[in-house]
Amino acid sequence: MTGAKKVLLAAPRGYCAGVDRAVVTVEKALELYGPPIYVRKQIVHNKHVVATLERRGAIFVEETDEVPEGATVVFSAHGVAPVVHEEAKQLNLTSIDATCPLVTKVHREAVRFANADFDILLIGHEGHEEVVGTSGEAPEHITIVNGPDDVDNVQVRDPEKVVWLSQTTLSVDETMETVRRLRNRFPAIQDPPSDDICYATQNRQLAVRQMAAQCDLMIVVGSQNSSNSVRLVEVALEYGCAAGYLVDYADEIDDSWLSGVSTVGVTSGASVPELLVRDVLDYLARHGYEDVEPVVAAEESLLFALPNEIRRELKRRGKGDSAKLRHDASTHLH
Repeated sequence: MTGAKKVLLAAPRGYCAGVDRAVVTVEKALELYGPPIYVRKQIVHNKHVVATLERRGAIFVEETDEVPEGATVVFSAHGVAPVVHEEAKQLNLTSIDATCPLVTKVHREAVRFANADFDILLIGHEGHEEVVGTSGEAPEHITIVNGPDDVDNVQVRDPEKVVWLSQTTLSVDETMETVRRLRNRFPAIQDPPSDDICYATQNRQLAVRQMAAQCDLMIVVGSQNSSNSVRLVEVALEYGCAAGYLVDYADEIDDSWLSGVSTVGVTSGASVPELLVRDVLDYLARHGYEDVEPVVAAEESLLFALPNEIRRELKRRGKGDSAKLRHDASTHLH
Protein backbone atom coordinates (compact mmCIF):
# COMPACT_ATOMS: atom_id res chain seq x y z
CA MET A 1 0.00 0.00 0.00
CA THR A 2 1.35 3.41 -0.89
CA GLY A 3 0.16 6.94 -0.44
CA ALA A 4 0.07 9.70 2.13
CA LYS A 5 0.60 8.72 5.74
CA LYS A 6 -2.60 8.44 7.73
CA VAL A 7 -4.22 6.81 10.75
CA LEU A 8 -7.52 4.92 10.74
CA LEU A 9 -8.90 5.26 14.27
CA ALA A 10 -11.44 2.64 15.33
CA ALA A 11 -14.71 3.57 16.97
CA PRO A 12 -15.84 2.26 19.30
CA ARG A 13 -12.66 1.47 21.20
CA GLY A 14 -11.50 1.48 24.79
CA TYR A 15 -13.65 1.40 27.91
CA CYS A 16 -16.85 -0.60 27.83
CA ALA A 17 -19.68 -0.08 30.32
CA GLY A 18 -18.59 -3.02 32.50
CA VAL A 19 -15.00 -1.79 32.79
CA ASP A 20 -16.11 1.78 33.47
CA ARG A 21 -18.40 0.51 36.24
CA ALA A 22 -15.65 -1.63 37.80
CA VAL A 23 -13.00 1.12 37.80
CA VAL A 24 -15.41 3.74 39.16
CA THR A 25 -16.43 1.22 41.85
CA VAL A 26 -12.85 1.10 43.17
CA GLU A 27 -12.49 4.88 42.91
CA LYS A 28 -15.74 5.43 44.83
CA ALA A 29 -14.81 2.82 47.45
CA LEU A 30 -11.53 4.67 48.06
CA GLU A 31 -13.41 7.98 48.38
CA LEU A 32 -16.12 6.58 50.67
CA TYR A 33 -14.14 4.29 52.95
CA GLY A 34 -10.59 5.57 52.53
CA PRO A 35 -7.55 3.48 51.66
CA PRO A 36 -6.63 0.75 51.73
CA ILE A 37 -9.31 -0.95 49.64
CA TYR A 38 -8.44 -4.52 48.72
CA VAL A 39 -9.22 -5.83 45.23
CA ARG A 40 -9.25 -9.54 44.49
CA LYS A 41 -7.37 -10.04 41.19
CA GLN A 42 -6.82 -7.17 38.76
CA ILE A 43 -10.02 -5.11 38.70
CA VAL A 44 -9.71 -5.12 34.90
CA HIS A 45 -6.90 -6.50 32.76
CA ASN A 46 -4.93 -3.32 32.18
CA LYS A 47 -1.51 -2.50 33.57
CA HIS A 48 -2.03 1.28 33.64
CA VAL A 49 -5.41 1.10 35.38
CA VAL A 50 -4.06 -1.22 38.07
CA ALA A 51 -0.94 0.91 38.69
CA THR A 52 -3.02 4.12 38.91
CA LEU A 53 -5.44 2.62 41.43
CA GLU A 54 -2.52 1.24 43.47
CA ARG A 55 -1.14 4.76 43.78
CA ARG A 56 -4.53 5.86 45.14
CA GLY A 57 -4.54 3.18 47.81
CA ALA A 58 -5.96 0.02 46.24
CA ILE A 59 -4.17 -3.19 47.20
CA PHE A 60 -4.49 -6.01 44.68
CA VAL A 61 -4.39 -9.58 45.97
CA GLU A 62 -4.69 -12.93 44.25
CA GLU A 63 -6.85 -14.74 46.81
CA THR A 64 -9.48 -13.76 49.34
CA ASP A 65 -7.48 -15.08 52.31
CA GLU A 66 -4.83 -12.40 51.64
CA VAL A 67 -7.33 -9.73 52.72
CA PRO A 68 -7.15 -8.86 56.46
CA GLU A 69 -10.19 -9.92 58.46
CA GLY A 70 -12.91 -7.24 58.53
CA ALA A 71 -11.48 -5.22 55.62
CA THR A 72 -13.26 -4.11 52.43
CA VAL A 73 -12.70 -6.15 49.27
CA VAL A 74 -13.84 -5.48 45.71
CA PHE A 75 -14.38 -8.43 43.37
CA SER A 76 -13.12 -7.79 39.84
CA ALA A 77 -15.15 -7.24 36.68
CA HIS A 78 -14.46 -10.82 35.57
CA GLY A 79 -16.68 -12.36 38.24
CA VAL A 80 -16.05 -14.90 40.99
CA ALA A 81 -17.36 -18.33 41.90
CA PRO A 82 -19.86 -18.68 44.80
CA VAL A 83 -17.09 -20.18 46.96
CA VAL A 84 -15.29 -16.79 46.87
CA HIS A 85 -18.34 -15.01 48.31
CA GLU A 86 -18.40 -17.67 51.02
CA GLU A 87 -14.70 -17.11 51.81
CA ALA A 88 -15.35 -13.38 52.17
CA LYS A 89 -18.18 -14.05 54.64
CA GLN A 90 -15.97 -16.35 56.71
CA LEU A 91 -13.35 -13.58 56.97
CA ASN A 92 -16.02 -11.02 57.90
CA LEU A 93 -15.10 -8.91 54.87
CA THR A 94 -17.23 -6.12 53.47
CA SER A 95 -17.44 -7.26 49.86
CA ILE A 96 -18.35 -5.09 46.88
CA ASP A 97 -19.10 -7.04 43.73
CA ALA A 98 -17.89 -5.23 40.59
CA THR A 99 -18.62 -8.16 38.29
CA CYS A 100 -19.71 -6.92 34.86
CA PRO A 101 -23.49 -7.41 34.56
CA LEU A 102 -22.94 -9.19 31.24
CA VAL A 103 -20.74 -11.76 33.03
CA THR A 104 -23.35 -12.06 35.78
CA LYS A 105 -25.86 -12.91 33.04
CA VAL A 106 -23.70 -15.87 31.94
CA HIS A 107 -23.41 -17.01 35.60
CA ARG A 108 -27.21 -17.01 35.88
CA GLU A 109 -27.55 -18.97 32.66
CA ALA A 110 -25.10 -21.56 34.01
CA VAL A 111 -27.09 -21.94 37.24
CA ARG A 112 -30.39 -22.23 35.38
CA PHE A 113 -29.18 -24.91 32.96
CA ALA A 114 -27.40 -26.81 35.76
CA ASN A 115 -30.64 -26.82 37.76
CA ALA A 116 -32.34 -28.33 34.69
CA ASP A 117 -29.58 -31.01 34.66
CA PHE A 118 -28.02 -29.96 31.34
CA ASP A 119 -24.40 -30.57 30.40
CA ILE A 120 -23.00 -27.06 29.87
CA LEU A 121 -20.20 -26.62 27.33
CA LEU A 122 -18.46 -23.37 28.27
CA ILE A 123 -16.43 -22.01 25.36
CA GLY A 124 -13.49 -20.09 26.79
CA HIS A 125 -9.87 -20.05 27.81
CA GLU A 126 -9.15 -22.42 30.66
CA GLY A 127 -7.66 -20.56 33.62
CA HIS A 128 -9.03 -17.14 32.58
CA GLU A 129 -10.63 -15.51 35.63
CA GLU A 130 -14.01 -15.17 33.95
CA VAL A 131 -14.08 -18.86 33.01
CA VAL A 132 -12.99 -19.89 36.52
CA GLY A 133 -15.82 -17.81 38.02
CA THR A 134 -18.50 -19.11 35.65
CA SER A 135 -17.35 -22.72 36.06
CA GLY A 136 -17.57 -22.33 39.81
CA GLU A 137 -21.34 -21.79 39.58
CA ALA A 138 -21.90 -25.43 38.57
CA PRO A 139 -18.59 -27.31 38.34
CA GLU A 140 -20.20 -30.74 38.08
CA HIS A 141 -22.21 -29.65 35.00
CA ILE A 142 -19.65 -27.53 33.14
CA THR A 143 -17.04 -28.67 30.64
CA ILE A 144 -14.65 -26.04 29.28
CA VAL A 145 -14.14 -26.06 25.50
CA ASN A 146 -10.93 -24.22 24.66
CA GLY A 147 -11.78 -23.63 21.00
CA PRO A 148 -12.64 -25.45 17.76
CA ASP A 149 -9.81 -27.98 18.09
CA ASP A 150 -11.02 -29.03 21.54
CA VAL A 151 -14.48 -30.10 20.35
CA ASP A 152 -13.50 -33.71 19.57
CA ASN A 153 -12.47 -34.20 23.22
CA VAL A 154 -15.87 -33.23 24.65
CA GLN A 155 -17.90 -35.91 26.42
CA VAL A 156 -21.50 -35.44 27.58
CA ARG A 157 -23.94 -37.61 29.52
CA ASP A 158 -26.95 -37.07 27.26
CA PRO A 159 -26.52 -35.49 23.80
CA GLU A 160 -30.18 -34.39 23.97
CA LYS A 161 -29.53 -32.20 27.04
CA VAL A 162 -26.59 -30.01 26.07
CA VAL A 163 -26.21 -26.22 25.95
CA TRP A 164 -23.27 -23.99 25.06
CA LEU A 165 -22.29 -20.78 26.85
CA SER A 166 -19.21 -18.64 26.30
CA GLN A 167 -16.70 -16.32 27.87
CA THR A 168 -17.72 -12.74 27.01
CA THR A 169 -14.42 -11.61 25.45
CA LEU A 170 -13.75 -14.20 22.74
CA SER A 171 -13.27 -13.88 19.00
CA VAL A 172 -16.75 -13.92 17.48
CA ASP A 173 -15.57 -15.86 14.41
CA GLU A 174 -13.67 -18.50 16.38
CA THR A 175 -16.56 -18.96 18.80
CA MET A 176 -19.01 -19.47 15.92
CA GLU A 177 -16.65 -22.05 14.41
CA THR A 178 -16.50 -23.85 17.78
CA VAL A 179 -20.30 -23.82 17.95
CA ARG A 180 -20.53 -25.16 14.39
CA ARG A 181 -18.32 -28.10 15.29
CA LEU A 182 -20.21 -28.70 18.53
CA ARG A 183 -23.46 -28.75 16.59
CA ASN A 184 -22.02 -31.33 14.18
CA ARG A 185 -21.29 -33.57 17.17
CA PHE A 186 -24.40 -32.73 19.18
CA PRO A 187 -27.23 -31.67 16.81
CA ALA A 188 -29.62 -31.03 19.71
CA ILE A 189 -27.28 -28.55 21.45
CA GLN A 190 -29.09 -25.44 22.67
CA ASP A 191 -27.89 -21.85 22.26
CA PRO A 192 -27.73 -19.42 25.18
CA PRO A 193 -30.95 -17.42 25.62
CA SER A 194 -29.06 -14.35 24.39
CA ASP A 195 -25.59 -13.71 23.01
CA ASP A 196 -22.85 -14.28 25.60
CA ILE A 197 -20.04 -12.46 23.78
CA CYS A 198 -20.45 -8.92 25.01
CA TYR A 199 -21.56 -6.06 22.78
CA ALA A 200 -18.28 -4.19 23.34
CA THR A 201 -16.10 -7.14 22.33
CA GLN A 202 -18.18 -7.61 19.17
CA ASN A 203 -18.18 -3.91 18.27
CA ARG A 204 -14.42 -3.52 18.72
CA GLN A 205 -13.81 -6.60 16.56
CA LEU A 206 -16.25 -5.30 13.95
CA ALA A 207 -14.38 -1.98 13.66
CA VAL A 208 -11.06 -3.81 13.21
CA ARG A 209 -12.58 -6.10 10.58
CA GLN A 210 -13.74 -3.06 8.62
CA MET A 211 -10.31 -1.39 8.81
CA ALA A 212 -7.88 -4.29 8.57
CA ALA A 213 -7.49 -4.67 4.81
CA GLN A 214 -6.84 -0.92 4.42
CA CYS A 215 -4.02 -0.93 7.02
CA ASP A 216 -0.37 -1.85 6.68
CA LEU A 217 -0.05 -1.94 10.47
CA MET A 218 -2.54 -2.30 13.34
CA ILE A 219 -1.59 -1.01 16.78
CA VAL A 220 -3.88 -2.28 19.52
CA VAL A 221 -3.50 -0.58 22.90
CA GLY A 222 -4.02 -3.13 25.66
CA SER A 223 -2.35 -5.53 28.07
CA GLN A 224 -1.10 -9.03 27.29
CA ASN A 225 -3.48 -10.60 29.84
CA SER A 226 -6.50 -8.86 28.30
CA SER A 227 -8.37 -11.48 26.29
CA ASN A 228 -10.39 -9.00 24.24
CA SER A 229 -7.26 -6.95 23.40
CA VAL A 230 -5.30 -10.01 22.24
CA ARG A 231 -8.29 -10.99 20.07
CA LEU A 232 -8.19 -7.59 18.30
CA VAL A 233 -4.65 -8.25 17.04
CA GLU A 234 -5.73 -11.70 15.84
CA VAL A 235 -8.78 -10.27 14.05
CA ALA A 236 -6.65 -7.59 12.33
CA LEU A 237 -4.25 -10.20 10.94
CA GLU A 238 -7.07 -12.56 9.97
CA TYR A 239 -8.86 -9.82 8.00
CA GLY A 240 -5.91 -8.72 5.92
CA CYS A 241 -3.68 -6.38 7.93
CA ALA A 242 -0.02 -7.06 7.18
CA ALA A 243 1.19 -6.61 10.77
CA GLY A 244 -0.36 -6.09 14.19
CA TYR A 245 1.03 -5.42 17.65
CA LEU A 246 -0.32 -5.10 21.19
CA VAL A 247 1.21 -2.34 23.34
CA ASP A 248 0.43 -1.00 26.81
CA TYR A 249 2.07 2.36 26.14
CA ALA A 250 3.17 4.43 23.15
CA ASP A 251 6.83 4.09 24.17
CA GLU A 252 6.60 0.34 23.43
CA ILE A 253 6.14 1.05 19.71
CA ASP A 254 9.22 0.15 17.70
CA ASP A 255 10.06 2.79 15.09
CA SER A 256 10.95 -0.02 12.67
CA TRP A 257 7.28 -1.10 12.57
CA LEU A 258 6.55 2.09 10.58
CA SER A 259 9.04 1.32 7.81
CA GLY A 260 7.21 1.39 4.46
CA VAL A 261 3.86 1.89 6.21
CA SER A 262 1.39 4.44 4.85
CA THR A 263 -1.77 3.53 6.81
CA VAL A 264 -1.77 2.67 10.51
CA GLY A 265 -4.88 1.34 12.23
CA VAL A 266 -5.30 2.22 15.91
CA THR A 267 -7.72 0.74 18.40
CA SER A 268 -7.80 -0.28 22.06
CA GLY A 269 -9.17 -3.07 24.19
CA ALA A 270 -12.24 -2.68 26.38
CA SER A 271 -10.21 -2.00 29.55
CA VAL A 272 -8.00 0.79 28.15
CA PRO A 273 -8.32 4.47 29.16
CA GLU A 274 -8.50 6.85 26.20
CA LEU A 275 -5.43 8.83 27.31
CA LEU A 276 -3.24 5.85 26.35
CA VAL A 277 -4.68 5.93 22.82
CA ARG A 278 -4.05 9.68 22.67
CA ASP A 279 -0.39 9.03 23.53
CA VAL A 280 -0.15 6.59 20.59
CA LEU A 281 -1.75 9.15 18.25
CA ASP A 282 0.74 11.79 19.45
CA TYR A 283 3.62 9.37 18.77
CA LEU A 284 2.30 8.67 15.27
CA ALA A 285 1.79 12.39 14.57
CA ARG A 286 5.46 13.00 15.44
CA HIS A 287 6.33 10.38 12.80
CA GLY A 288 4.26 12.03 10.07
CA TYR A 289 0.91 10.34 10.63
CA GLU A 290 -1.08 13.49 11.40
CA ASP A 291 -4.13 12.70 9.28
CA VAL A 292 -6.55 10.77 11.52
CA GLU A 293 -9.70 9.29 10.00
CA PRO A 294 -12.33 7.69 12.28
CA VAL A 295 -13.85 4.33 11.29
CA VAL A 296 -17.21 4.09 13.08
CA ALA A 297 -18.57 0.54 13.27
CA ALA A 298 -21.24 1.08 15.94
CA GLU A 299 -22.55 3.61 18.46
CA GLU A 300 -22.42 2.76 22.16
CA SER A 301 -24.42 4.44 24.90
CA LEU A 302 -24.81 1.68 27.50
CA LEU A 303 -24.15 2.58 31.14
CA PHE A 304 -24.42 0.23 34.11
CA ALA A 305 -25.43 1.41 37.57
CA LEU A 306 -22.75 1.06 40.23
CA PRO A 307 -22.94 -1.94 42.61
CA ASN A 308 -25.70 -1.79 45.24
CA GLU A 309 -23.19 -1.51 48.10
CA ILE A 310 -21.71 1.71 46.66
CA ARG A 311 -25.09 3.18 45.74
CA ARG A 312 -26.48 2.55 49.23
CA GLU A 313 -23.49 4.23 50.83
CA LEU A 314 -23.69 7.23 48.49
CA LYS A 315 -27.38 7.59 49.33
CA ARG A 316 -26.71 7.25 53.07
CA ARG A 317 -24.18 10.08 52.86
CA GLY A 318 -26.57 12.23 50.87
CA LYS A 319 -24.41 12.19 47.75
CA GLY A 320 -27.36 11.64 45.45
CA ASP A 321 -27.92 9.29 42.59
CA SER A 322 -24.75 7.37 41.73
CA ALA A 323 -25.56 7.57 38.04
CA LYS A 324 -24.88 11.32 38.21
CA LEU A 325 -21.44 10.66 39.64
CA ARG A 326 -20.26 8.62 36.67
CA HIS A 327 -16.99 9.57 35.09
CA ASP A 328 -16.66 9.88 31.37
CA ALA A 329 -14.47 6.91 30.43
CA SER A 330 -11.98 9.17 28.68
CA THR A 331 -11.43 11.49 31.63
CA HIS A 332 -10.47 9.39 34.59
CA LEU A 333 -7.24 7.63 35.46
CA HIS A 334 -5.03 10.41 34.18
